[in-house]
This record gives sequence, C-alpha cells and structure tokens, in this order.
Amino acid sequence: MQTPVSSERVMRHAAVDRAFHGLTGLAVLTLLGTGVLPVLGVKFSWVTIHWITGVLLTLLVLFHLVRATFWQKLRCMWIGMRDLRDTLRRAPPGKYSLAQKLMHHAMSAMVLTAVATGVCMLAKVDTPWWKRDPYFFAADTWGIIYVLHGLAALSAITLIMIHVYFALLPEKRLYLRAMWRGWITPAELAANHDPKRWQGQRGKRS
Repeated sequence: MQTPVSSERVMRHAAVDRAFHGLTGLAVLTLLGTGVLPVLGVKFSWVTIHWITGVLLTLLVLFHLVRATFWQKLRCMWIGMRDLRDTLRRAPPGKYSLAQKLMHHAMSAMVLTAVATGVCMLAKVDTPWWKRDPYFFAADTWGIIYVLHGLAALSAITLIMIHVYFALLPEKRLYLRAMWRGWITPAELAANHDPKRWQGQRGKRS
C-alpha cells in the first residue's frame, strides 16, 4: 500500500544554518586547496587567500558558537547513554543519530584545532593590520602549532571523504536534501526518527 503524500514538510535545518554549513564547507575546501596544492608542487600565490579564508572561517565558527548557545538547543547534539542504547537496539533516534553526532563532534574538533592554530600562525603573516613576527612563539611552540595544524588538515581530508560518502548513499539522500532545501517529509521522519523526540518544527508546504 502506497503511503499518502502529505502537504506538510518537517523543517530540519533553517536557512541560516544551511548557509553556515555551505560557507564553512567552502572555506575548509579553500583552505585545503591553498594549503595542500603548493606542497604537491602547484605554484601560485596562496598565502593571502589562505589567511583571509582562515579569518572568515574563524568568524563563521564564532557565529555558530553564539547561535548554538543562545538560539538553538545544545542538548540536541549531546551524546548520552540513550544514544548508545538506541544504536545497539536499532531504535529510531531523535533529530540526530549517534553517527551524525559523532561526525559533528569530529568536524568540530578538526575545525577548532585548525582555527586555533591558524590564528596563532597569523603572527607569521604580513597583513594590513600588523607585520609578521616569527619570534612571537618559541621554536618548540611553533613546532607544536604546525604539527596540530597539519593533523587538522589531514583529518579534514578524511572526514570530508566520509561525509560525502554517507551523504550520497541512497538511504541518506533525505539528509542531503534537508541540508540543501531544509526539510524532510513526515513519512521520512516516521521511518527514520522518533517523532516524540524530534526537536524540529513542522511547516506547511510553500
């Protein structure tokens, strides 16, 4: 029996959050390109693009931290024992599954590490606002900063590959659409989530 088509849509991601996701992804890809391609032998003037994009990513992260703290529900992304039980029992999760939360936290750790070390590395870059100071940190401290920044870049490549792979799986296409257009259907909600624990909002088809 075919499921009736509902005129409702279930809002999963607001427009501002989709814009943040897209801009953050674009910034990370730009940083990877300008950081990795020169190492592979592709010669171009990459430093200015890299540090300006890094500053933009920092501003995006600060925006998201403020929005997540004051306008969203932080507990939606907390990982608790119930998430583990739901996964083991294959019970439907709330708005986000354990795998989605783990990916979010891994991406957050990667971005925060890249941003924190990148801000420190700005001391070695000439900008319109300050002159470079390569002695701002001691040599051993610079070593730690560069290692952490490099590890963040390597983990970004891995996480992006995993993120894209799962986004393109046929059974996960609803989440790709939700990130692009904002919504899933009530039938998709009922099939993949526990409606009672869902933290989104319902809205009429526009």
